[in-house]
Amino acid sequence: MYWLNILLIIFGTGLTVAILIQSRSAGMSGAFGGGAEGFHIRRGSEKTIFRLTIILAGLFLITAAAHLFVQ
Repeated sequence: MYWLNILLIIFGTGLTVAILIQSRSAGMSGAFGGGAEGFHIRRGSEKTIFRLTIILAGLFLITAAAHLFVQ
């Protein structure tokens, strides 16, 4: 049970960092709610961070569900 708590802290912190690293829009138009592009293709490190965020979210959900059932 103790190790599930540690895993939840690790995955939660990693997920928070991965979400905060992601850049939604570039330039000043994004700061004011603009953003001219309608479709955006992720490439390079942005794609890697996006996939890492999905993986961390899945691991966090699985660990949280396991935490409910393990006593």
